[in-house]
Amino acid sequence: MQTIKIGKKMIGEDQPVFIIAEIGVNHNGDLNLAKKLVEKAKECGVDCVKFQTFKAERVASAAAPKAPYQLRTTSPSESQVEMLRKLELSEDAHKALLELCDKLNIIFLSTPYSLEDIDFLDCLGVPAFKVASGQAVEPYFLRYMGEKKKPIILSTGMCTLGEVDNAVRTIRGTGNKEIVVLQCTTNYPSVPEDANLLAMQTMRDALKVLVGYSDHTVSLSASIAAVALGACVIERHFTLDKNMPGPDHSCSSEPEEFLTMVKTIREVKACLGTGIKEPTSGEIENLLCMRRSIVAKRKIKAGEKFSLENLTLKRPLDGLPASFMDVILGKEARCDILPDTFISLGMIK
Repeated sequence: MQTIKIGKKMIGEDQPVFIIAEIGVNHNGDLNLAKKLVEKAKECGVDCVKFQTFKAERVASAAAPKAPYQLRTTSPSESQVEMLRKLELSEDAHKALLELCDKLNIIFLSTPYSLEDIDFLDCLGVPAFKVASGQAVEPYFLRYMGEKKKPIILSTGMCTLGEVDNAVRTIRGTGNKEIVVLQCTTNYPSVPEDANLLAMQTMRDALKVLVGYSDHTVSLSASIAAVALGACVIERHFTLDKNMPGPDHSCSSEPEEFLTMVKTIREVKACLGTGIKEPTSGEIENLLCMRRSIVAKRKIKAGEKFSLENLTLKRPLDGLPASFMDVILGKEARCDILPDTFISLGMIK
């Protein structure tokens, strides 16, 4: 069974779910706010906080329009590149956040948007890379990242299965086999009907990769269901206040909701168990009291044949188990047996 190590955490189907608080740009370009988000995410019990690493001019041209969801959540009068400039984190801010994450024992990751960003994060010492859905169809970008020989978490919003297959093949072509593919719907917020969680299983089976889910829905249902369907990684946007200005706050979870999600994911993962059908230790303790034995329904005389007229089943399991009923029916009693006596092998001819 495949496992991938990111920092001190193991990711795999038999491992605890790796939970990412996607801070993204919800720091609004403010390092102090970014630090508060990290601290609150740690309190929620997440494994990892993730940011976005970019220079606005390397992401969008001056003429690039905003996405419809960005027009709803930010000023329509500013361009996309103007919005992005306000959301950049400096190199020094990255270093300060990494230092804080190390202190809090939480993993720092970030999504790069250019080759320069990949190089910077690599030199910074991130333990893995996260690919945004828009870059999943850029072979040169994926190849450059794959050659860094670090685990890659790949979001697949807007992608067909063929495009995801090409992305995985490109990364594997660099010799890098450590890939987690996330089902994702690139819409903010997205509706539950578009979550298509079964596509996560399709990608797992077709591409032989670990899978997870990047959640942009408003409720927690999709993330919880994804864990039940085999997600090894869950990513969800995180904010201190949904009403703050910025493109992603409104579709993010505040700390209380995020904490609920983390607790529920841990419980759901525990509920899944091992897949081996066997009694638990608690069931074994209850087994003797709950299972039934073969008991004399009335007095049975020596030489009398056992039948459904003179035998019944009662708790506890203190004689021949109920499964022996077919074995002894028609056989003769070796001795007289009083009513309500548990039948043993010594009583049978």
